[in-house]
Amino acid sequence: MPIILQWLVLSFAFWLTARIVPGFRVAGMWDAVVVAAIFGIVNFFLGALLYYAIGIATLGIGLLLSLITHWFVNAVLLKITDVLTRRLDVQSFGTALVAALVISVLGKIGIYAVGVAMHHSPPGSVWL
Repeated sequence: MPIILQWLVLSFAFWLTARIVPGFRVAGMWDAVVVAAIFGIVNFFLGALLYYAIGIATLGIGLLLSLITHWFVNAVLLKITDVLTRRLDVQSFGTALVAALVISVLGKIGIYAVGVAMHHSPPGSVWL
C-alpha cells in the first residue's frame, strides 16, 4: 500500500481518536495530518530503538510480549510528539496509553479497509 494512503489512514485515526478519547486533542483534520507526519517521523527515528531497548532492559520479556511493548512504545512516541508540536495535546501518560491503543486499532481497521477497497475487482474480472 502506498505510504500516502497509510499516512492518510493514520491521520484519520488521530482525528477520530481525538473525538473518542478524553484528554487527547487535535484541533482539526489538517492538524491531524501534520501530527500524523510528525508521529511517523518520530516513530521512524525512535520507534525501533525504544522497542529493542525495552526488550533488552526487560531481559527479553519485552520482546516476548511484543504487543504490550509496541503499545507502550507508541504511548511514549505520542508523548514525544506532544512535546514537539502544539497541534497535539495529550494530558497524561494514561491518556497516551488509551490513545495509542485506539489509534492502533483504528489504523489496523483503516489499512485493512483501504486494502480491500484497492483490491476489489468488478464482477467477471480476474484479480491477480
